[in-house]
Amino acid sequence: MISPALYWVMTGNDFTLDINNPAAPKILVVGNNPDRQNIYSAALGLYNSRIVKLINKKKQLKSSVIIDELPTIYFRGLDNLIATARSNKVAVCLGFQDFSQLTRDYGEKESRVIQNTVGNVFSGQVVGETAKTLSERFGKVLQRRQSVSINRQDVSPSINTQMDSLIPASKISNLTQGMFVGAVSDNFDERIEQKIFHAEIVVDTAKVSTEIKS
Repeated sequence: MISPALYWVMTGNDFTLDINNPAAPKILVVGNNPDRQNIYSAALGLYNSRIVKLINKKKQLKSSVIIDELPTIYFRGLDNLIATARSNKVAVCLGFQDFSQLTRDYGEKESRVIQNTVGNVFSGQVVGETAKTLSERFGKVLQRRQSVSINRQDVSPSINTQMDSLIPASKISNLTQGMFVGAVSDNFDERIEQKIFHAEIVVDTAKVSTEIKS
């Protein structure tokens, strides 16, 4: 950690970390270096821990904490931020590849708390335990099944119902590029039409090429 660059970044009084301060709102972007991840993670973790305490207060501006590749950095107090920040108009968006990464770097207990506290979930293709966990989270629904038995004398149809996964783990494991599944949280007095969804991103290539030419 003894480097002129890091000393320069972590000294001085260029700005404060209360990014949602009504008197001086700001956007702060911090990034890690893959080659020095273990070194810079400590410094970034220090900044992030301080930011969490400063922004999660009343009478501040609406703000968002967006973290991509979450397992690459330890974010102390993240579970508490997710649980309490909504009342203070702070939105938290977490991005990572797989639940197993989160468990490896945050530990089983804290990883489980983070997974269960998050309200909205969007996922592309994942496999194994992550796919099973998401399928269980999306829940089950009463599904109607019909079967037909055929023999020499007659054809006998039968209909039965059973509880089955709304989005099976097998479907999540075989999603193609641009296809997502997810669940959206809601309030009792603000119902939404569809809580569970299976969506596909469609790119209008004709429109894109026209815009590029123009």
